[in-house]
Amino acid sequence: MSIMSKLLSAMTAALALLVLSPTSNALAQTANTAQRSSVLPTGGGAALLDTSDAVILLLDHQTGLFQTVKDISVAELRSNTIMLAKLATLLKIPVITTASEPNGPNGPLMPEIHQFAPHAQYVGRKGEVNAWDNPDFVNAVKATGKKTLIMAGVWTSVCVMFPAVDAKAAGYKVYAVIDASGDPSEMASRTSIARFAQAGVIPTSTNAVLSETHRTWNRPEAGELAKLYALVAPNYAAVMESYQKAQEAAKLSTAAK
Repeated sequence: MSIMSKLLSAMTAALALLVLSPTSNALAQTANTAQRSSVLPTGGGAALLDTSDAVILLLDHQTGLFQTVKDISVAELRSNTIMLAKLATLLKIPVITTASEPNGPNGPLMPEIHQFAPHAQYVGRKGEVNAWDNPDFVNAVKATGKKTLIMAGVWTSVCVMFPAVDAKAAGYKVYAVIDASGDPSEMASRTSIARFAQAGVIPTSTNAVLSETHRTWNRPEAGELAKLYALVAPNYAAVMESYQKAQEAAKLSTAAK
């Protein structure tokens, strides 16, 4: 073997070791997280949602389909979806909505989404069951420049599942918000969660999405964020009411002295 061949072989081996080295992989991960504004010097937030890289996709929340949902109450489903719309507006997260055939029996989109997220972009489809089969929808997602997709819809096992696994295969980080979605049965919901996990899609809840994007009470939107918790956890509204009344009573007691 010539000196040049030996040199090339040594360089190739060294490069392979560098690529496979846990240290080099750790350095690469550190570099990636360092670019995220949501990651603190402590490392906090490295595994959580980054609002600067997120887009919320609300898929087929159609009033006709709501009548088939059995794994969650329609009132809770609507309230959780409204929370996502309000959260997106408050934190300036892009929203894309879509429906396969809003003029058919599946019905139109629930109006509260665009009411509380007026910046939401609606993308119509030509009957495709899977939103990821529609080029206009995929292009709208790409145009946001975001790589973290927060999805919810009706049905979970179809309208969320299909685009979620396709988006994951396309290289996106995908969250499926289970309690802002609905299925025809508990069995359908349980199997959907299992399939999400197998495909690398992250099952989550509206409360988790709210808390992950909230991160700290030391922010100017804290008061408005607190109101959103009452939508996903109605009992929390009672906590806030009782606290406010206690504070008012304490002020009156102090003033009377």
